[in-house]
Amino acid sequence: MKRLALALALSVLPLAFALPKTVAPQTRPRTVGPAGAAIPVGEEEVVKTDVDLVVLDALVLQKKTGRVVGDLKREDFTLAEDGVPQQIKHFSQDSLPLSVVLLIDRGGCLDPFGEHVRHAAREAIARLKPEDELAVMAYHDSVDMVQEFTRDRQEVSDALDRVPGHDEEANHCLDKAFYEAAHYMVKAGNPVGRRVIVVITGVTSNIDCFGGPSVGEAKREVYESGSVVCGLIPRTAGQRVESGVMRAMTGVAGAVGVPKLRVNDLAEETGGEVLDDKPEKLDQTFETLIEHLRTRYQLAFVPTNRKHDGTVRKLKLTVKPAAQKSQGKLAVKTRRTYVAPKS
Repeated sequence: MKRLALALALSVLPLAFALPKTVAPQTRPRTVGPAGAAIPVGEEEVVKTDVDLVVLDALVLQKKTGRVVGDLKREDFTLAEDGVPQQIKHFSQDSLPLSVVLLIDRGGCLDPFGEHVRHAAREAIARLKPEDELAVMAYHDSVDMVQEFTRDRQEVSDALDRVPGHDEEANHCLDKAFYEAAHYMVKAGNPVGRRVIVVITGVTSNIDCFGGPSVGEAKREVYESGSVVCGLIPRTAGQRVESGVMRAMTGVAGAVGVPKLRVNDLAEETGGEVLDDKPEKLDQTFETLIEHLRTRYQLAFVPTNRKHDGTVRKLKLTVKPAAQKSQGKLAVKTRRTYVAPKS
């Protein structure tokens, strides 16, 4: 294992001194459907969408205990765009269908997708609602579509058995993986659904892989897709060694200005989370993730700034002090930015 880790470090370290790639500006907004379309969000409530409607998916946790807070109301939240207060037009919880891409790592020294993890994935899939859709993708040096979006749980279960074999000589090309997953989400995901990318990997950081999109382009694609990024890490001694080597390598790369991609950063920026545990305990961890997805709040607003200028705008969603007084100090996990439409 030590020899493999050392070889990995020596093989990728020179890449840290390559010139970073130029990243094009962000251009595509996250939209929820055509103007005037109706989204059913419950038996009595229907929200009319607008081409400028911005959707947020938020998880609220108690800071002290980490307990999910699932009983808040619209009036408990405040929302601002670039510091300007916004009116929350739509508010619901667990009413919109999920579009989930399972993104499975097949490269590196260790295989993170063993039988325990495969079983945990099947158990988690069974807990989703009938209207939720799933797709399965696998990656190392390249990205393979194993199963396109489907609501058929048996098709997804069968796809988990068709995931390509592990290749210990292959890289963990996170830039390619997230770019392709987000691009597919925009192209094929439910236009009115909540978008989630769940990556199953033992390595959570890397720099650009040759022959693919840059780290900046991959991040842009994720942010513009409106996807929430979550990670599941099967934690073992070997995994910690390999992941530590990759973190050290990306740290050196970052010190000389080479862009790096970290799953934790994507999760933080999109309002997701990264969970880890021993492979034999991932059943419970995967169940926790599904529970969190189910207790997230969905909010939408039409910006007071109606300019179609393609700019990146900062969002801040908070829980009002009165609600925190009864619940304790709360942490809100949600997207931090969005891209305005561009005429």
